[in-house]
Amino acid sequence: MSKKEIDNRFSKFGTISFTATTRINDFIDHLEKGKVMGTRCKKCGHRYFPPRADCFNDLTSDMEWFEVNDAGKLLTFSTLKFAPAGFDKEIPYTIAVLDFGDYKVFGRVDNAIAEDKLSVGMPMKITVNKLPNEHINYLFTTA
Repeated sequence: MSKKEIDNRFSKFGTISFTATTRINDFIDHLEKGKVMGTRCKKCGHRYFPPRADCFNDLTSDMEWFEVNDAGKLLTFSTLKFAPAGFDKEIPYTIAVLDFGDYKVFGRVDNAIAEDKLSVGMPMKITVNKLPNEHINYLFTTA
């Protein structure tokens, strides 16, 4: 009997990864290729971001990847001056929600964008961001 290798690609996601294995580990491969991807149910077309392995609408696992490459509209944002353990060296930083019509995306705003330059309704896009220690995430930038 051979030992099964554990797929822990998701341990590369974010400043601190809270999980190493998921059913959507391919998300990391896409990020490493410069693409931010969500999942779509092949049966009903419902889109998910963050990506999901199962559709809650149809209770199916028949999913496909789609690229999040269009511009979303800034719905809300907040600049954090306190942070959970592990993120304390990064404060202050701004988090936000973008509306892409069929789905919404939560994430961080690029530190190069000053808070006074943000306004609800402004177009923003998602870009891949490489972090130290071979970690990776995505950021919101101006469109």
